[in-house]
Amino acid sequence: MPKQKWVELFQAAQAAETSSSAARNAGSLAAELGGCQFQDVRLGRRFQKLVRQLESRLGQSIPLACQDWTNTKAAYRFLSNRRVSEEPILAGHFRATCDRVAAADGPILILHDTTEFTYYRESAQSLGVLHKGFKSWGQERYVVRGILMHSSLAVTTEGLPLGLTAIKFWSRSKFKGTNALKRSVNPTRIPIEEKESIRWLENLQRSTELLGEAGRCVHIGDRESDIYELFCTAEQSGTKFLLRTCVDRLAGESKHTISAAMRNAKVKATYRIDVRDVKGTVTEATVEVRYERLRIQPPIGKQKKYPSLTLTVIHAQERTKPRGREKVDWKLITNLPVRSRKDALEKLSWYAMRWKIETFHKILKSGCKAEASKLRAAERIVNLIAVFCILSWRIFWMTMMNRVAPAAPPTLALTTVEMHVLDLLIQDKTANRRRKATLASYLTKIARLGGYLARTKDPPPGNAVMWRGLSRLTDIELGFFLGTHLVGN
Repeated sequence: MPKQKWVELFQAAQAAETSSSAARNAGSLAAELGGCQFQDVRLGRRFQKLVRQLESRLGQSIPLACQDWTNTKAAYRFLSNRRVSEEPILAGHFRATCDRVAAADGPILILHDTTEFTYYRESAQSLGVLHKGFKSWGQERYVVRGILMHSSLAVTTEGLPLGLTAIKFWSRSKFKGTNALKRSVNPTRIPIEEKESIRWLENLQRSTELLGEAGRCVHIGDRESDIYELFCTAEQSGTKFLLRTCVDRLAGESKHTISAAMRNAKVKATYRIDVRDVKGTVTEATVEVRYERLRIQPPIGKQKKYPSLTLTVIHAQERTKPRGREKVDWKLITNLPVRSRKDALEKLSWYAMRWKIETFHKILKSGCKAEASKLRAAERIVNLIAVFCILSWRIFWMTMMNRVAPAAPPTLALTTVEMHVLDLLIQDKTANRRRKATLASYLTKIARLGGYLARTKDPPPGNAVMWRGLSRLTDIELGFFLGTHLVGN
């Protein structure tokens, strides 16, 4: 039998096992793909096959993942099909996210952020404009082209990613810098519907509608989310928000600003938090915490359209500037109740979770290598990124499950064959054999395949060793499958 036929037989057997009722669990691919509904059944079958092919060769090109011209051409046709878009691709994942949120306890943090996918092409007219740059100092400018994505990720207060709740792709036909734009028009006078900022409102509404539990959701965003229309939309939807503010808005009876009011506030607590610098290094920062409940006024040009809101401002600031990174100076605004020092510190710890959506974007770009795609049309690239979103979430979920719920059963994320192969590859230590197998023990074995040393004082494995380990496990599992069928044992 030709090699490609064996590969297809292995993938079919793998899909059959993961789609069984016993394998339909929180972390299996079957749970993410089962709810996808395409107009054509054949598109659904091709989609599931493509996802498994890309998972087996994570970060590699489509031809390498598909192995032959027939499957490669079928993948290209799927991505270019007019009946295929990010909505049916992610429909099953959104449904699975709802199930995980319903099973979780406590508040659900919805992390929002925007990222860019840059593509360098000799001819990239089908791609939108991201921004403009210079080839070198004093030389002509050039246009950077690509696609923008605004994603919303649901996580627990412990940091476990439950899945995406909304996503929006778009591209610009032209780009004009913010400073240049302010010379000709006042941005506050432009209706929110005519700005790219409308994405924050749309994703907040979609996420709230998808989960159906507005009171449990806490929407978290960086300084770009400091939009008064967003505050009002959250209030109307009955949901909560915790956003970092960058605009010194009018407060009280419009006689002073937020910063003036916070300067007079007393220090209520001192708190230690973990922060990341530009290089991703985690350091500990000690901040002084102040909080005040203020009446926030809308922008002057929009006071007839939007009401004033009573919100709480939490200001966390380092006393001195540290070496190697910027000084922590967070000014958060929220409609959550903050009545005590404990409440204020809790909200700071929630906002510190915001970097997890940046980790998700990093897996998309570094693990799945979404920016390495050679596809030319924007629509095809968007469909491919949507597929990568499912795989990136699963890697992130498995990494965090190892830290948040290490004692969980391994069947939550792995199939019986995968566990058997891992047991054959990496033997447990004598002391560990007596214990019942846990998810953490198997995820550590996967990480070891990706280069994790598993020494006593090593921190838990990260996303990079997880995605390398998963790719190796798929190859080894294929070899195991071929051996059992050829030898017959």
